[in-house]
Formats: sequence, C-alpha cells, structure tokens
Amino acid sequence: MGKTYRLLVINPGSTSTKIAVFQNERQLFEKTIRHPAEEIKKYHTIYQQFDFRKEVILRILKDNGIDPDGFDAVAARGGNMKPVTGGTYRVNGPMLDDLRRGVMGQHASNLAAPLAYDMAVKLGIPSYVVDPVIVDELDDLARFSGLPDIQRKAKDHPLNQRAAARQAAEELGGEYGDFNFLVTHLGGGISVGVHKRGKIVDVNNVLDGDGPFSPERAGGLPVGSLIDLCYSGKFTREEMRRKITGGGGLVAYLGTNDGREVRKRVEKGDKYAEQVYRAMAYQISKEIAAGAAVLMGDVDAIVLTGGLAHDDMLVGWISQRVSFIAGVMVYPGEFEMSALAQGVLRVFRGEEEEKVYI
Repeated sequence: MGKTYRLLVINPGSTSTKIAVFQNERQLFEKTIRHPAEEIKKYHTIYQQFDFRKEVILRILKDNGIDPDGFDAVAARGGNMKPVTGGTYRVNGPMLDDLRRGVMGQHASNLAAPLAYDMAVKLGIPSYVVDPVIVDELDDLARFSGLPDIQRKAKDHPLNQRAAARQAAEELGGEYGDFNFLVTHLGGGISVGVHKRGKIVDVNNVLDGDGPFSPERAGGLPVGSLIDLCYSGKFTREEMRRKITGGGGLVAYLGTNDGREVRKRVEKGDKYAEQVYRAMAYQISKEIAAGAAVLMGDVDAIVLTGGLAHDDMLVGWISQRVSFIAGVMVYPGEFEMSALAQGVLRVFRGEEEEKVYI
C-alpha cells in the first residue's frame, strides 16, 4: 500500500476564497468563503488583499479543527506568471516576483502561490502550483493573428480542462496523452482547447476577446466596429476593457451572468432570452468545429465541463451541432481543487517530474 499524503489546497478567486484538504485523492474538507464586493473594494490592489486572504484561510482551518502541522504540501492555483508548459511547479522566488509584478496581468489568483508559500515555509513543507492560467503549449501556426504587432496567446482554463480530459481518458481506457480531445470549459468565460496527445496546441484567449461570447465576456467581435466603438468618445479605455470582460455576453444582452436564470426565462417563454442563449451555443459549436480542423478530423472525443455543463438544454444544443465530429462526453462542474491535489500527488509518486519556473 502506497504512502498517504495530506495536502492543503488554496484557490482564491475574484470574490471568493476556496480551501480544501485532501488525503491522497480523497477530499476530506472543502470550504468556500464568498467576499462581498464592498469588502474587496476596500483594497486598491490585488496584493493589498494578502493579509486579509491569509487570515481567512487560517480562520477556516482553526474553526474546523484542522491542524496545519499535518500537511505534506500546499497546492495553489497558478496565477498570471510568464507563459509555461503544463505541469506541477514548485513555488520559488522568480515565480513570486512575477506574480507580484503581474507580468501577464493582475488577478486574485496571483495571490495563491504567495499564500501557499508563506504557509508552507512556516510548516517546513513544499508548495506548488499546477497547470497555471498561462499554460502555453500552442503550435507555432496558432500564434499568428493576422498582424505582426499582435501574437495570439493562451489564456484559458488549463487546470479544469486537463482535469476533465484526464477523466475522459480514464473512461476511454487510456492515458491523457494517448488521445486527441476538444475540451470546452463552460463557465463565466468559455474556452475551447485543442488537446493533442497531452498538449493544448490551440485555444481561444478567453480573457482578451477571442472565441465565443460567454455569460460575462464578449468573445471575438467584428474588429472594425470595435475600433469605431473605442474611438466613439463614449467610453474610456478602462470602461471598454470592462465592457468586453465582465460586462459582455449574457450580461450585456440579458442583464445576468447566471445561466440558471437564463434557462428559467427560456422555460417561461422568453423568446429573446432563448435566442441569445442559442446564439451562445451556436458560437461555442463553431469554436469546437474549428478545433476539429486543427486536428484534421482526428478527434477521439469532445469534452464539455464547467458549471454550465450542468444545463442539459445548453449541452443538448451544442451536442446537436458537433456530435458528427466525435462523441460528446460531459463532466459538469469544476475540478480545480482535486486537479491541484492530483498534480502534487503525481510528483510525489514519481509519475511526473517537478518543474522549475525560471
């Protein structure tokens, strides 16, 4: 019987802090603390939230009688560091410096590794990030945008995409690296990743206006019209940023980013809500089909995951359009916490090599 490892997992989001405790693959505890917008607004920068988030984590552990001395490692969600290949990385100085500076942008996830490192150092154990946000394994052809000034980048959901792909591979009787998958994360942002034998060789940039529109992001827009809007004098640069990321998609059309609310409206006979929701499924399907072209039709399965994958109406609309490409496998919800724990376990068990961030 193999060794038993006890892991603390930390995942700070824009308005929440999640922690979980794992004993090997078994989750023993999970807690999500929601932070009111007024509370977050008190901090002018992401890093000003450090002590606040740390106190939240320590309080959760104390209130639930969890002794930090029993952990073998701390796993954290990877933030906006420099682009890296997928894998499990030990938190180190260069990583912490780049996250503080926000070399690829500022987000609450930038706090995860510093929080994990701070706790781990005090406990004398290692800390890790797994498949961080900026996993970049793009094929060279996928980097071309159409203008030399602009290079396409990978900003998506590699952690949850890979977790769902690993489940699909297991169900198909093989390893993740044995298959070609088209994996779609259906969340507040929607990303479609082309997984070719264990690497994400193409994916839409879910943060910067690429791919389908989503509950709160505008996705790819007609460029000429977007330029005209930017120079209309109606909006500042910051307002335009918020308009396409946070204020686009379902929010812009229907005033809500909650797919459950949209479905209720559809079921009550709201024809406009149905048209918008169908349009989102239509755009998602087009992005999946584009991924099939990248793989030249050699697709083992289409994998749908994320919170919106719970909605059988949306999943059904997508499946109707793409099932001619390959079978559709659905893994609703997010698997970030277990994926973080499993990444560390693979390193501890010698199944993967620990990677070094430079």
